[in-house]
Amino acid sequence: MGFGFFLLLLFIVGPSTIILILIGLFTRDKDYFIAIGVIWFLLFGLICLSISINFFTSKKNLDQSDLYGDYVIDRSHFPGKQADWQYDHFRFTLTHSDSIYFHETEGANIIKTHKGSIRFLTKYSQPRLIIEMENDTCHHIIEKYPTLYRKVWSFYYVFHSPKFKNVFFRKGKWRKR
Repeated sequence: MGFGFFLLLLFIVGPSTIILILIGLFTRDKDYFIAIGVIWFLLFGLICLSISINFFTSKKNLDQSDLYGDYVIDRSHFPGKQADWQYDHFRFTLTHSDSIYFHETEGANIIKTHKGSIRFLTKYSQPRLIIEMENDTCHHIIEKYPTLYRKVWSFYYVFHSPKFKNVFFRKGKWRKR
């Protein structure tokens, strides 16, 4: 909760509760105590609702170990023939030994693999990937600094290709369409 919530408690809910308690004690009317219960019940309900909304809408926090794994073309960004073709022809793997294997494929068959190394810049709130391939001219999709985008429950990488423009990769295993 923020500073405004603290001010609400300090200047409105707190004094109102004290006043209602005093009035209830002097008049011996139970309705004032019921009003106090309703106010605090609504307040705690608001706090629980706020925590729940924050949990379900906050973007996923990533650390370096979350980024290791297999990546395939994310066809949901620009669905169609081009995305389907890219899905069948490109994927890569980030390994725990800080290597990248970029695969040119024909469906399930790997035709050619380009090897490189990766490192992470950890001074940012989310680790940033730096790719260094063994052969600098290995493939037009490979970019030294891909962009990581986070969603609520997932994330994806965007590589800028001079031929395809933005190419979207998400973490997952390749499956036949």
